[in-house]
Amino acid sequence: MNSMSKDANKPKKGGLGRGLSALLNNAETDITVSSEYRAGGGVQLIDIKDIEANPFQPRTEFEQKALDELSESIKVHGLIQPVTVRKMGYDKYQLISGERRTRASIMAGLERIPAYIRIANDQEMLEMALIENIQRENLNPIEVSLSYKRLLEECQLKQEELGDRVGKDRSTVSNYLRLLRLPDEVQIGLKINKISMGHAKAILSVEDPDEQIALYRRIEKENLSVRGAEEVVKQAKAAKGGAGSTGKTPSAPSFEIDDALKMKIDKINTLLSSQMMVKPKGNKGEIVIPFKNYEELERILTNLAEHE
Repeated sequence: MNSMSKDANKPKKGGLGRGLSALLNNAETDITVSSEYRAGGGVQLIDIKDIEANPFQPRTEFEQKALDELSESIKVHGLIQPVTVRKMGYDKYQLISGERRTRASIMAGLERIPAYIRIANDQEMLEMALIENIQRENLNPIEVSLSYKRLLEECQLKQEELGDRVGKDRSTVSNYLRLLRLPDEVQIGLKINKISMGHAKAILSVEDPDEQIALYRRIEKENLSVRGAEEVVKQAKAAKGGAGSTGKTPSAPSFEIDDALKMKIDKINTLLSSQMMVKPKGNKGEIVIPFKNYEELERILTNLAEHE
């Protein structure tokens, strides 16, 4: 098999017409020939040496133990589930899905593997690789969030389109994207399973990044449950509300941050890779975009300037 390098030119931006299932199930994109091998309606045996890696593969880490186990299984039973490739030229193919299976087949000493052969352009390749990645059961929440972000930015999908593509409702997609607003330390903790999605949601209910980190560290140190973390947040907000109280009930804002506004805020936060805060105050209010240093400020302003 050719080099599994992940270096590749970024795909040209543009609208995508079809999602993963539409492309894989569409007979117009299926150019599988069946003269040598046929199983399940259209599978061909192809030489592993003629297959190159998917340059848009979002996953770069493959657990060696799992690869070893799959390789041993393939030695005994063969490769049961075909990979999917696209035709690149005469007897040359590029993986759409199945890199793990291909790697394990090489380890097992196979020279040919069964494959579905499809027609796909670079944009469709990227979308299919990302969607297949999202559908894996063993992804951590940050990997899912980053895949959603790439689908939005590099495939130019809207959030509602993204939900349809991955089979999730809009609120689920939005909740995953919000995880990328968390400080790096908290994201790492979520990635290595020190905290759960429920903990992350409680942390996101706190606006200040420093307070988010403090809460994360307390959750980890005291082994707090999700409910325990929510209670800490509730008590902290109550304490803040009581400080300097005059006994008067503060006037409510004349408008609320509804779902439509939240979606726009999420979109801007994704664009800026920051955590913009909108604070209504009566008929007025303020927008706060925090930054940690000069470089981060420069990056945020550059992103804003490029999309004005």
